[in-house]
Amino acid sequence: MSEQQIPRTSMSAEEIETAHVAAPPKLNGQITVRDHDPRWPLVFERESALMHERLGHIEHRIEHVGSTSVPELPAKPVIDILLTVPDSAADATYVPALEELGYELVIREPDWYEHRVLRKYDLDPSAETANLHVLSVGCPEADRMLLFRDRLRDHSGDRKLYGDTKRVLAQQTWEYVQNYADAKSEVVADILERAMTEKATDAAT
Repeated sequence: MSEQQIPRTSMSAEEIETAHVAAPPKLNGQITVRDHDPRWPLVFERESALMHERLGHIEHRIEHVGSTSVPELPAKPVIDILLTVPDSAADATYVPALEELGYELVIREPDWYEHRVLRKYDLDPSAETANLHVLSVGCPEADRMLLFRDRLRDHSGDRKLYGDTKRVLAQQTWEYVQNYADAKSEVVADILERAMTEKATDAAT
């Protein structure tokens, strides 16, 4: 059974710093957003295969999420990956295996689903980094990420809305990348509401 939803609110500079294992890098600039690159799904498949080999000792699921997982959608050159494990709080069960692949634990959020982020740098000529989000099986945030991805894949109107929003916000100056992500939250919520309404309607028919 899924846990209760914990709302994600805009993070203050102090909250961003607290969530990071080491001092978070400051952007103090604009976001780089590129047209969709067909190499991005291939980079995900490569990384996914490597992780499956290393994580054979625990139950897990790996999904390509975020904007690079949606054809025709502009995105930062960062591959977002979702990893679900039995207990994301149990770092020792999966972090050492991922460190062997070049991933580094950069974010730990015990108050928000025990969310973890590991990052891999110098990933590929087409993508600067990978952000690996780790959540526990049954976590509603994992369901939300997949629902949002699938909505954008299947609905061109919402895909265009989100892409246009990203391009406009990318031209502004942000202290942290998280500030840019938070600025998209209203549009994300609107798209998710439509997705959940449609899902509920389909289930009732």
